[in-house]
Amino acid sequence: MLPFLTQASAPLTCEVDIVNEYGEQQSMSIPAERALTVYVDKRELVTLMTLGAHPELLVLGYLRNQRLISSVEQIESITVDWDVGAAAVKTRSGINDIEEKTSRRVVTTGCGQGSVFGGLMDEVDQLILPTDIRITQRQLYSVVNTIRLEETTYKSAGSVHACALFQLGHDEPKMLLFIEDVGRHNAIDTIAGWLAMNVITSQRLVFYTTGRLTSEMVIKSAQMGVPIVVSRSGITQMGHQIAQAVGLCAIGRATNKRFVCYASPERLQLEAGLVKRDMAALERTLTPPT
Repeated sequence: MLPFLTQASAPLTCEVDIVNEYGEQQSMSIPAERALTVYVDKRELVTLMTLGAHPELLVLGYLRNQRLISSVEQIESITVDWDVGAAAVKTRSGINDIEEKTSRRVVTTGCGQGSVFGGLMDEVDQLILPTDIRITQRQLYSVVNTIRLEETTYKSAGSVHACALFQLGHDEPKMLLFIEDVGRHNAIDTIAGWLAMNVITSQRLVFYTTGRLTSEMVIKSAQMGVPIVVSRSGITQMGHQIAQAVGLCAIGRATNKRFVCYASPERLQLEAGLVKRDMAALERTLTPPT
C-alpha cells in the first residue's frame, strides 16, 4: 500500500529589488530557499534546505536513499506544513535500529546538505545494476538537447541544480521527470521518491544532473537501479571509483555534442557517422572563404 502524501508545493522563486552596474533599481527573480525539518514518528531526523517543489517526494526519496527504509510500504503518510517548516513522517511499524542507522555521519561535497548517514557508504558492494542497458550517441545528444530546451527556474532565477530521469526506447529518450532544487542531492532524492511511488514498466533508465558526479550522486543513482548517468559537470575520484565498481556508465562534460565517458564505456554505443558530420561542419566553419 502506498503512503498518503500531502501536496504542499511552494513557489519556486521570489522577487527582490536589486541595483545593477549602472545604478538602476530593478526587480529580479531569485530561488526561494526554505528549511524543512523532517520528523519520523515525532523524532527529529534532519533539516533539509529546499525550493519546496515536491517536498513529500523529497522526504520519501531521502529516507529511501539513506537506507532508513527498504520499502515505500513502510510509510503510512508524509505531511508537510510550510507554516512551521516541518514534514511529519508516520511509519506503519517504526524503523528498526533508527538510532544506530543515524548515529554516524559522513561529510560530503553535496551543496546544502553537508552530510549523509554512514550506512549509505557501506552498501556499495551490494549494489547490482542490469548489465544489458546501453545508450547510443544519438540518444545521449537527445538527452542533453531536451534539458537545454526545458523551461527552467535556472533560466529565470539561476542558483539551482537540475536533475532529470529519462527512459530509453527505440526512438528518442522520454523524459519522465525534471526536478530543480538548491542542491543536486535534493533533486535526486525527489526523483527517488517519485520512482518509489510509480510503477515503471521498463528499467532502461538514464539519470541526468547539472551537478558534478560525486560518490553520493553515483551511489544514489545505482540505488535507484539507474545504470547510465549523464552530467553537465565532471566527476570526483571517489565517484569514479564507485562507478567502476558497480558497472555504472558515467558520462560527464556533456554539453551540445561534446562529452567524456569516465566509466563503463561498453554501455555507450558510439556512432562514427555523427562524429564525422560534426567534424565536417567544424572544418567548414574554420576554413576561410576563397
